Amino acid sequence: MSASATELNMSNQRRWWALTAAALVVLTVGLDGTILNTALPTLAVDLHASTADLQWINNAYILTMAIALLPAGLLGDRWGRKRVLVGGLIVFAAGSLLCALSPTTGMLILARALLGVGAAILISLCMSQVVVLFSPEERPTAVAIVTSANLVGFPLGPILGGVLLQHFDWGVIFLLNVPVVLFALVAVALLIPESRNGLRSRLDAVGIGLTAIGIVGLSYGVINAGNVGWGDLFSIPLIAAGALALAVLVIWERWVERRREPLIDMALFRSRDFVLGTLLATIVSFAMFGVFFNVPQYLQNIERVDALGTGLRLLPMVGGLVVGVLITSRLASRVRPTSPVIVGLALMTAGAVTGGLTTASGYVVLATWMTVFGAGIGLAMTTTTAVAMRTLSAARAGSGSALMLTLRQIGSALGVAVLGTVVTTAYRDSIDHANLPSGTAATIRSSAATGVAAARALHADAAVAAAREAFLDGMSVSLLVCAAVSTGALVITMLMLAAQRRRDDAA
Repeated sequence: MSASATELNMSNQRRWWALTAAALVVLTVGLDGTILNTALPTLAVDLHASTADLQWINNAYILTMAIALLPAGLLGDRWGRKRVLVGGLIVFAAGSLLCALSPTTGMLILARALLGVGAAILISLCMSQVVVLFSPEERPTAVAIVTSANLVGFPLGPILGGVLLQHFDWGVIFLLNVPVVLFALVAVALLIPESRNGLRSRLDAVGIGLTAIGIVGLSYGVINAGNVGWGDLFSIPLIAAGALALAVLVIWERWVERRREPLIDMALFRSRDFVLGTLLATIVSFAMFGVFFNVPQYLQNIERVDALGTGLRLLPMVGGLVVGVLITSRLASRVRPTSPVIVGLALMTAGAVTGGLTTASGYVVLATWMTVFGAGIGLAMTTTTAVAMRTLSAARAGSGSALMLTLRQIGSALGVAVLGTVVTTAYRDSIDHANLPSGTAATIRSSAATGVAAARALHADAAVAAAREAFLDGMSVSLLVCAAVSTGALVITMLMLAAQRRRDDAA
């Protein structure tokens, strides 16, 4: 059965209940992206995990999720979105149980990889349901609900993780997924109709392989470079290989497009709305994860706040984000999509500039600019996602939404790696001019994340002050880079709007 008016003719209440279940699922996926951060110190002790082990525990989820997004969307289009969504829920539950019960780091890394595959299926298929179940007039509101649920999960992860780890073993942060999956299975079975595009052509195995090589090479290379520096001899060739694989992928997909169903619908790139919406959403992800990377480090290293306190202090950003989403959903049918995008990007720029210029001003100022920045994310991300998704047909809902989410995932990885490198570089440039104790100068200079803690361990006030000042310098430069990226996205939007007006005038 192909996607058609059948899905849109479901009772209004039933469709919105189905969307609520989808929003809960993507909220859980968002939580899993950050909730583990609070448990890393515990894992280091309980599982005797090295720093490299901890990086792989975290990156296994990110990388497998990025790789599996495109194939997951295509499988949903071919085999039935409801069927594949149910399979994704089962994989996600199995991965969660294996994570909670893992006795070794190797087992936990494999379980996290399986969890990433399940997460990719869930987020791509849940997003595709917006296209299948809702009319173009209803989609902006539906997109706002699903997108905000996923975004809110990122800052809530550390809060929930901190609360749970105060009372339970680290495995409970994964067991939390199981009741959510059980609820979602019932909701999917009762509320979501089956749909597919009706095409039964062969899977594009070469495209899937090139996608995996490209995303792993680019994402892991950038992540590794952000951790160890851009001069690393391993990272740069890996990034180059990933970029080359993605370039070959484009050529291959254009060739395949003329012969059978490709992994990537290249026709989407001929849609101005899809390209602009996806590009802007990727840029917003870059800036957003740059801030998520900076602020927790500031709170823990400078303000000496624990994991739970750090999560709670991120709530202003969550509040701003929710307000931005609510405004977007209410104005979706009344204003042009470019209006909330422009306002959102302007708020992101204003928030990041304020943060970059006031890094030493205390939490009240921090909470204020985070609220503004969060509101900008809510306005910009929700609208750009809706603009991209309104170009998708029901037949390609899965693969189209998966393509957009894959590019957003790459933007997030780039944001953490590039802006993390900016922080480290600015920190080292600043700390190099300080007079540090000779025995530990190298340790203090090595990293913005550990420099302040190393200086405090010496009980040397001058070294602590120098490391603190250097960290604030690095954070300031990084936030100003975020502001520049947001400004660039704003300029792109204004230029596209001006070009559209010229075309309208000519017509």
